Amino acid sequence: MRVVQLAAGAGTMYCGACMRDNRLAARLQQQGRDVLLLPLYMPIRTDEQDASSDVVYYGGVNVALQQRSALFRYLPKWMDRILDSPRLLRRLGRLAGGVRPAEVGALTVSVLSAEDGALRKELTRLIEALSHINPDLVCLPNLMFTGIGRAIRKQLGVPVLCELAGEDYFLDALCPPHKEQAYELIRETAQEIDGFISPTKYYTSRAAKHFGLEESKIEQVCMGIQVDDIGEPAQLEEVPFTVGYLAAICPEKGLSQLASAFIMLAKNHHGYRLRIAGYMSSNHRSYWKEICNTLVRSGLAAHVDFVGEVNRREKLAFLQSLHVFSVPATHPEPKGFYILEALACGVPVVQPKHGAFPELVESTQGGFVYDDAGDPTALANAIHQLRGNRKLRCQLGRQGRAQVLEHFNDYRMAEAAWSVYERYAR
Repeated sequence: MRVVQLAAGAGTMYCGACMRDNRLAARLQQQGRDVLLLPLYMPIRTDEQDASSDVVYYGGVNVALQQRSALFRYLPKWMDRILDSPRLLRRLGRLAGGVRPAEVGALTVSVLSAEDGALRKELTRLIEALSHINPDLVCLPNLMFTGIGRAIRKQLGVPVLCELAGEDYFLDALCPPHKEQAYELIRETAQEIDGFISPTKYYTSRAAKHFGLEESKIEQVCMGIQVDDIGEPAQLEEVPFTVGYLAAICPEKGLSQLASAFIMLAKNHHGYRLRIAGYMSSNHRSYWKEICNTLVRSGLAAHVDFVGEVNRREKLAFLQSLHVFSVPATHPEPKGFYILEALACGVPVVQPKHGAFPELVESTQGGFVYDDAGDPTALANAIHQLRGNRKLRCQLGRQGRAQVLEHFNDYRMAEAAWSVYERYAR
């Protein structure tokens, strides 16, 4: 059986969905499965071995130009190859800021409209490539591609699955009338997708209600991370007590909430330290500057480390330097990939009680959830509770690590995903 997995690349940004798709494809390939990972929009970026093709479809520069002017829909193939070059896309991605949903509403609608939209040329190119690959099944990266999935299913006659990846956050930020048009197109085209794959129980229920999907058509395939290179947890001194954050530096991930909680803790108790790592786009530099200014005014800037972006080796070392991990996201997360990575290193987590966090914490028994999401005081109290009870903290770290290594590894994810693929391909 040959499977083509499409991935919506994020260019220069580390993206949880891309990293999950890459890890799944890499593990399946290592198991001898016939899987191709094809990037859309941008090349994917991962801190592990890149399992994706070096050809990008629906190249970000190309589709933006075609959306703006019909002239670019008739460029010769040699010009398309230049515009879709992974090297060019990465370079432009570094120069540009992150994509704001409000700015790409019309493009989102065009992608969903498939053969009826402005990007017919890109759809034709993708389907021609797939016809040469001759897959038995195609898996879409998210619901914004259901129009493309419908066309693939119709023209190639193969089953099409679609991952659910937290699309509601992006779509809800679109401006009228594109938001309403996008939702209408998803509800229409999703009817012709064979099945859907959700990472958590929470998002299965959320997506079914939010997008009008049949819950019986949604399969859950739990996330899995690479565990082969994760060593033993570090044995840390109690002081300084180090709280860590590893995610994109942006408002929706709640770093400002964690900074406020840290200030409360460090002013009232001795020996706290905050370590921060993650990607930051140019759009969010003012957000980061605000946080830095707050830390400077509090007199605690010297007790904060900003590590920036980290590769795989640096990420594991960063996580193993922590006593507690927290990403107090303000928006209900469908996945929480970073939670599994912290737990695999034996670091207990403290997360707000919404989205997939309660489900992950309950499944792993590796931390706390607090009720008042958005309240730095509640976050500070939960962190301080773990500092005051070393025995409990170590127990949560051991439990979380054991559960992730056994149940949330990439071997299990690959086995579950392949089982779903086989069932639909038959």
